[in-house]
Amino acid sequence: MNIDIDSGSGFCFGVRNAVEIAERALEEGENVYCLGAIVHNDIEVERLRNKGLKTIDHEQFRNLSNCKVLIRAHGEPPSTYETARQNNITIIEATCPIVKRIQLKIRKTWEEISPDEGHIVLFGKKGHAEVVGLLGQTSNEAILINHDNDIDKIDFSKPVHLFSQTTMSVTEYKRLAGIIRVRLEEYNRVHGLSSKLTVHSTICGQVSGREPRLREFAASHDIIIFVSGRESSNGRMLFEVCRSVNPESYMIVSPGEVRKEWFKGKESVGVCGATSTPKWLIDSVAGAIGKIG
Repeated sequence: MNIDIDSGSGFCFGVRNAVEIAERALEEGENVYCLGAIVHNDIEVERLRNKGLKTIDHEQFRNLSNCKVLIRAHGEPPSTYETARQNNITIIEATCPIVKRIQLKIRKTWEEISPDEGHIVLFGKKGHAEVVGLLGQTSNEAILINHDNDIDKIDFSKPVHLFSQTTMSVTEYKRLAGIIRVRLEEYNRVHGLSSKLTVHSTICGQVSGREPRLREFAASHDIIIFVSGRESSNGRMLFEVCRSVNPESYMIVSPGEVRKEWFKGKESVGVCGATSTPKWLIDSVAGAIGKIG
């Protein structure tokens, strides 16, 4: 079999940056806590745990003091930084620069508009760490949407500022924005208003660029092996992109999940992964497939 590894797969910049920051701190002998799993990939989390990185949840964080805590690429709401200040916790900042920029943009927009002048709508996954951080910029007053039915939450008598979690599907974001625009225009027509929809471009370019690339990649191989942590929303989204083009697509977590029967009669294998999947793990999966071949 010909085994082709997608050169665009592996950590995005934000995740790679956070992992490198954590590794540097650990190499310096620091006692480092990470607030939440540093990346949505259990195998990579375990690798860093073996190096000394301690993962904690928010309850544990509130009970810490006089220590160092790493903020992962997903970012955190302002309340987390206030807790750190009160508990004399030194923050190791590893928030993705793109996420940080969007946090500031949402906060600035929220501060500039009064309740009568509009509201903020966020397209994202409920409970996702990045979404928690973004909603926190508005004191959790922004409206979170994920499906068509959620659009009913929007008050169309007011202007709408639409933002997105950085790792969402750009196709779905555009589709939902189109529905909101139609609903807003209809409301304006009926009620004689002129409220506007402002769509902010906040999906990461690295993520949005992977969709068309993976469609082409998946279509050019007999079978696709997609490597991702099962808890990664980005992984699930990109895997569905592959499967929509190539039904012979399989999502696995580790090399041990590779099955020999998948490759019977296959000549071309494509191996790719999520933005939260380390390149070394993708290479390991390709190696396991090579042994089968």
